[in-house]
Amino acid sequence: MPAELSTRGPAGARILGVGAYRPARVVPNSAICEPIQSSDEWIQRRSGIVSRRFAGPDETVIEMGVAAGRQALDRGGVPAEEVDTVLVASMSYLYQSPPAGPQVAHGVGATRAAALDVGAACAGFCHALAVADSLVRAATARHVLVVGTERMSDIIDPTDRSTAFLFGDAAGAVVVGPAERPGIGPTVWGSDGAKSGLIGHQDSWLAAREKPDYWPTMRMAGREVFRWAIEEVAELAGQAVAEAGIQVADLAAFIPHQANLRIIDRLAAELGLPESVVVARDVATAGNTSAASIPLAMDTLLYGGGEAPAGTALIVGFGSGLSYSAMVVDLPPVVSAPD
Repeated sequence: MPAELSTRGPAGARILGVGAYRPARVVPNSAICEPIQSSDEWIQRRSGIVSRRFAGPDETVIEMGVAAGRQALDRGGVPAEEVDTVLVASMSYLYQSPPAGPQVAHGVGATRAAALDVGAACAGFCHALAVADSLVRAATARHVLVVGTERMSDIIDPTDRSTAFLFGDAAGAVVVGPAERPGIGPTVWGSDGAKSGLIGHQDSWLAAREKPDYWPTMRMAGREVFRWAIEEVAELAGQAVAEAGIQVADLAAFIPHQANLRIIDRLAAELGLPESVVVARDVATAGNTSAASIPLAMDTLLYGGGEAPAGTALIVGFGSGLSYSAMVVDLPPVVSAPD
């Protein structure tokens, strides 16, 4: 008989630390209104967004990802040289090659780590976290750095009334390591390619070469996406709670993708969350930061100055693809580490 391969790994994996990077430039609604012929009142009513941040020339997808990753490692007490894998989720990194992952890994000091990019748009962070959990539990990696980093301002038309007011730039990260019991619940995920046209670029990058003075930008069918999120994502989130073997009342926090405050509030209502569950509403001052939004919102809940929730959080990612994923996670402890 052939020898059996060893599959022994830790009993579970968990998030050890979280980090974030927010660009210096704050952009209020008043700076967005004129190009889309709108008003601050209209933007807040439609999205709940008051402001967002736009990256400067030196605040690149790579540099923001490195800053968030370093902070997550510091807070998690994990030296960079002990990171085995780096996963970078982004939909706004504009280079076909080289990929962002190896550059972020080098920037944080994980110079020997395997590194790759995850392309699942706004669901990218949750998808990457599911992969990180599997890598640690399979003993393929001991520590995995998961980074979501976006410059959405690069891929949005500032005159497009359906998207220009929604998106911002930022990076968020978590470091995942072994645990005595599972700290990342089963992932409920999937896709619906039949609806891929609801969110996406109207042309490939080839169009920029073939058409003078042209830049392909992302478009979104807002009403259809809103309807899909309410009808499908709420059920997905409920399944993730059930798969984790708990009730919604057991949750300490709900941290969905920060797409739109109206969507967040409707999802919380559909789930029947009690008042004891803290709901992340980071979108109000960060905008929609795609793959960065969940770790960014987690950082705000833990380090934003309010009372930090402790226990389990339901996280849900959804967006272009259409791709979606959800799981229940143990929140990392709040620590005083150098930023």
